[in-house]
Amino acid sequence: MDKAIEKKKGLRKKHVFYILAGGLFVALILQIIFASGTSTLKVEKDKLTIDEVKYGQFNDYIRVIGNVQPITTIYLDAEEGGRVEERLIEEGTMVEKGDVILKLENSMLYQDIMNSESSLAQKQNMLRQTRISFETQQIESKRHLLNSHFDILRKKRNYEQQKALYADELVAQENYLQAKEDCEYAIEMQKINKLKAKQDSLIRVSEMKQLESDLEKMQLILKLVYERLDKLNVKAPVDGQLGMLDAEIGQSIGRGQRIGQINVLTNFKIEALIDEHYIDRVRRELDATFERQDKVFGLMVKKVYPEVREGQFKIDLVFTDERPDNIRTGQTYYINLQLGQPQNSFLIARGGFFQSTGGQWVYVLDESGNTATKRIIQIGRQNPNYYEVISGLQEGEKVVTSSYELFGDNDKLVLQ
Repeated sequence: MDKAIEKKKGLRKKHVFYILAGGLFVALILQIIFASGTSTLKVEKDKLTIDEVKYGQFNDYIRVIGNVQPITTIYLDAEEGGRVEERLIEEGTMVEKGDVILKLENSMLYQDIMNSESSLAQKQNMLRQTRISFETQQIESKRHLLNSHFDILRKKRNYEQQKALYADELVAQENYLQAKEDCEYAIEMQKINKLKAKQDSLIRVSEMKQLESDLEKMQLILKLVYERLDKLNVKAPVDGQLGMLDAEIGQSIGRGQRIGQINVLTNFKIEALIDEHYIDRVRRELDATFERQDKVFGLMVKKVYPEVREGQFKIDLVFTDERPDNIRTGQTYYINLQLGQPQNSFLIARGGFFQSTGGQWVYVLDESGNTATKRIIQIGRQNPNYYEVISGLQEGEKVVTSSYELFGDNDKLVLQ
């Protein structure tokens, strides 16, 4: 008779093997899942810069480098060309209006003066001769009119005598008619002589006026030529300091050539170059400050130049109150230009991370301070000290602000 065999209860050896294999498989699956979702990098904590997120006043300003310039610069251009004969004042010297800075020499100008004087003398001589001729013609016209007047008297008297004799039939009719015609002819000739004298007078007066006008023009031309001669002396147009002077003895200077400048030192301005990123925010009358000799000085934007060159545009700032005692042209000041009103915001310190992330994400430490995880944030304005955080961070959180160049694309940092 067969006997039934009972199955042994409990964990067998093969069951342990199945369990261990399944655990290893699950661990492997979990490792693959976590490894594919999060990448980790171990870094030394001492080599990182870690800053805490703050909530406080954000001052919307940028720092620019400004150079001191005179409030006004007057350029010296040669009004007359020539060769530099003498240099009377050197660069950096204070000058007064009218001081002679350079003396030029121009032989062609002297020739022009001689030609103008010769032409003027010819015009004067022609005018003098015309006046003499005019007076002579006037005398001749008066003489003709006088002869005509007495000729009429004689012929009229003869005509009246012939008329009376003819009425008494004492002379022939031909004698009477001839006397009458002679009288009428003399009267008509007198009219012609008067008309001719009048027309000659008008013509001569017109010629005289034209000659006098030409003479005045010649005199004006000669005056202008003499003024050109005076312009060979290059003079200071205003009081100030002689800046650049590009003229050496013996050098040929062309008309209109720029040879120097006068700096008006009654006041100063500061020129600064700003990145084109701010061109829409910088406008006239914005306030600015800089510190000098442990004192803060106020400035205001006076002019914004519209041209952008090499990614920068220029502005001029002027002092709103007092200025430094030892201010000099060419000095450099570090200026804080205020772009807007202060406003309370979340702040993180500026750091090298921005160059790697563009401010789109940062590594944020957990509560233990041993792990930093990548987090998406949004950064708004910035000043030389802080970035304004619009979203993604809260007050008191700690952020890695040093450079991320060596971190690659890892999502988590383990701080050792």
